[in-house]
Amino acid sequence: MRAGEQWVGDFTYLRTRSGWLYHAVVLDLFTRKVVGWSFSKKRNTELTKSALRMALLRNQPKSGCLFHSDQGIEYAAHEFRDMLTESGFNRSMSRKGNPLDNAAMESFFHSMKAELIHQRTFENEIEAVAYVVEYIEFYNRERLHSSLGYQSPEKYEKLGA
Repeated sequence: MRAGEQWVGDFTYLRTRSGWLYHAVVLDLFTRKVVGWSFSKKRNTELTKSALRMALLRNQPKSGCLFHSDQGIEYAAHEFRDMLTESGFNRSMSRKGNPLDNAAMESFFHSMKAELIHQRTFENEIEAVAYVVEYIEFYNRERLHSSLGYQSPEKYEKLGA
C-alpha cells in the first residue's frame, strides 16, 4: 500500500458550552495523516462532503483510491456516493455492527479526545475549531505513531514517496 491508495472517513461529536459541534475527518490509511476535515453544527451529508472536498483539494489520491466509511446515512447518501464516483474512488463500508472495520479512524478520534478534548471545556464552536485544527497540525507534523515506526505521518509520507 502507498499514500493516496486508501482513505477512511468518519465523524464525531464535540461538546461546547454553546452546543454540539460535529467534526468529520478523512484519514490516509498508509500515512495515518489527516488529509481533510470539516466542522458543522448540523449532522448531515454536507459535513462529510466538505471533509472529502478539503482532502481532494489538498491531496492527490491515486486513481481508484478506496474510500472506506461506516454505514451512516451521511456516507450512504446519494450525494456523497456520487461525489466519490465523480472523483474516481472505489467505495467500501464497514460491516453492520463491526467497529473494528474502522479501527484506524476510531484510533485517531480516541487519541484526539484523550490528548485534547477531555482536557478542556470549549466555550463555543470557534474555540473548539481553533484547538482541533491546531491538534490536527500537531498530529500530522509531530505526533509519533507506533504503527509508523515512531514517526509522524508527514515524515512517514516523505519517506514513503
